[in-house]
Amino acid sequence: MSTRIALFGGVYNNYLALQAAIGMADAVGVDAKYCLGDIGAFGPYPNRSFPLLTDNDVICVQGNYDDSVGNDLSDCQCGYTDARDNHFAKISYDYTLANTNDANKAFLRSLPPEIELEIEGQRLLLCHGSPRRTNEFLWESTTPLHFVDMFLRERNLDLIAATHTGIKWQAKTAIGQFVNVGVLGRPENDGNTHVWFTLLDISSKGIQHRFCPVHYDYQRLGQEMEQEGLPEEFIKTLYSGWWTTCLEVLPQKERAAGCH
Repeated sequence: MSTRIALFGGVYNNYLALQAAIGMADAVGVDAKYCLGDIGAFGPYPNRSFPLLTDNDVICVQGNYDDSVGNDLSDCQCGYTDARDNHFAKISYDYTLANTNDANKAFLRSLPPEIELEIEGQRLLLCHGSPRRTNEFLWESTTPLHFVDMFLRERNLDLIAATHTGIKWQAKTAIGQFVNVGVLGRPENDGNTHVWFTLLDISSKGIQHRFCPVHYDYQRLGQEMEQEGLPEEFIKTLYSGWWTTCLEVLPQKERAAGCH
C-alpha cells in the first residue's frame, strides 16, 4: 500500500499556476492535495484562487499572509528586514488586502496554522515556515541537519513539509526528512519561468519526494498584473525568472546560486 499527496507552496495570487498544478496532480493520481499557505501576495485578482482550492478539495494551512489578510492586519508578517523588500511587500499586501472579499477573508481566518498527519504509519507535519514560527525562513545553506532533527524529535515526526522561502530543497537525516515544497506564486530565481510543487509517495517503508515543474501562461499573468497596476519589478520576475525583490533575505549561498 502507498499513498500519494500533492503539496503546493505559496500561491501568491498566481491562480493560473495553481490551476495548472491541480491539473497535473490529478493527472498523475493523488489521494489528497494540500496548500501550505500564502494564498495571496505578488500577483493579481486574489479572489480567483479560492474557488480553485475549494472546488478541488485542496486542504489549506494558514500562512503569515493568510493570517494577516484574514484578520485585516496592518502588514503581511513576511519577516523581511530590508527597507526595499518591505516597500514592495507593503505594495503587494495592500493590493491583496483591498481586493480580497469578506467571504474569502473568513475562509483565511478559519485555516489551521499546521496540519499533522499519519499516513501508512508515517508521521508528517505540514506547516508554512517552520514548526515553531509561521514566518521563519529555513534555507538549505543555513539549516544544519541537527536542527532538522531537533524539530523531528520534538514532535516525533518522520517528515516536515514547509514553504515560505520561495526556493525548494530537501534534507534527509538519520531520523527523517525536511522538504521545502517550493512555491507556485513566482519562479525560483534561476532564470526559468516555471514554478514548482511537490509530490510525496508514502508507504510503510518510507517517504519519497518528487519536485514537479509547473508551466503556465506567465505572459497572461504578467499582462493582468500590469492592468492591475502592480509593480513592474514583479512582472520582470515573471518574464525573466530572476527575482527583483525580496533578495536581501537570501543567505550568501542561495544568493550566489541566483546570480546572473
